[in-house]
Amino acid sequence: MAGRGLRGSILEDMVNMTNSSYREKGLALIQKVPTPITPIEFDKSSGHITLAYFEQKSTVDYIGVVQGVPVCFDAKECHSDTFSLQNVHEHQYGFMRDFEAQGGIAFILLYFSQRDEKYYVPFCDLDFFYKRWENGGVRNFKYTEIDRTLEIKTAGGFLVHYLEQLQMDLKRHDG
Repeated sequence: MAGRGLRGSILEDMVNMTNSSYREKGLALIQKVPTPITPIEFDKSSGHITLAYFEQKSTVDYIGVVQGVPVCFDAKECHSDTFSLQNVHEHQYGFMRDFEAQGGIAFILLYFSQRDEKYYVPFCDLDFFYKRWENGGVRNFKYTEIDRTLEIKTAGGFLVHYLEQLQMDLKRHDG
């Protein structure tokens, strides 16, 4: 069984490959944000870190620009039809909120692994679910609550081709 640090790695691998292809084709420049760690012990003979801990706060998984539009997003994997909002940490939610306030576009790429379906969840939807939780509502949202028009398909050789859904989100911001 995978540890906590490996959750979402299937989706992240697919997103990393997609982002690499986007860059090669000149469509987008998206960087994976490294997870900050604090090394505790080193193996002097190999120079490798043998013990470390994850620092509490980082931003989002990815940040970059798509055709002049600044974007940031997180890749999340869900093994059931209910996504717990505790998987979006308060500092990540705050970063996305502030990113949008600065004119960028923030979102989540959510993979329902049992269904083998991927969705683009715009920040406005995440914000609605998060505020509902903060106001005493449920700490999650269900598969049935997400916008089905934002399903992400494999297309054009891109495993997680999310640019079409990003374009739809941009139209919402402009309209």
